[in-house]
Amino acid sequence: MTETDPTRRSVLRSGVSVAAAAAGITAATGGAVAHFPRELDIDVKPDAESNPVNPRSNGTTSVAVFATDEFDPTSAAVRYRFGAPETVADGGGATPVRHCVYDVNGDGSEDLVVHFRTAEAGFESESETAELRWDRDESREHGLSGRDSIRTVGPDGR
Repeated sequence: MTETDPTRRSVLRSGVSVAAAAAGITAATGGAVAHFPRELDIDVKPDAESNPVNPRSNGTTSVAVFATDEFDPTSAAVRYRFGAPETVADGGGATPVRHCVYDVNGDGSEDLVVHFRTAEAGFESESETAELRWDRDESREHGLSGRDSIRTVGPDGR
């Protein structure tokens, strides 16, 4: 892969940016305004390129939250929800069962790796995207979110 080749993360990030820009146009024209959280830089199953997830698994799925100039996941409360985007948007999703801190991507900054019960994430066999949302407080408003692609596996997966 060359530096100019798009990565899975850059493609997802540009899609989120387009959606946020569309929301801004709606706000400028007086239409209904929805809150679009700022983006978290995440990687579902950071040790696996294709991010395989078995929706029926009784195990856990790990998600790396990368440190950025705007957000240090190691200094914020571990108040995350993870799962299918529609599940997370409805206030659901799996909550953390454990977490650890280390430099996942080798950039010299410590990142947060959070583990979630896969069965509580709301994935279906056709799911292709996972969302992680960080809630600033108990109200679950005005948080940050990030998405990554997944590949479902197992009896009902591909």
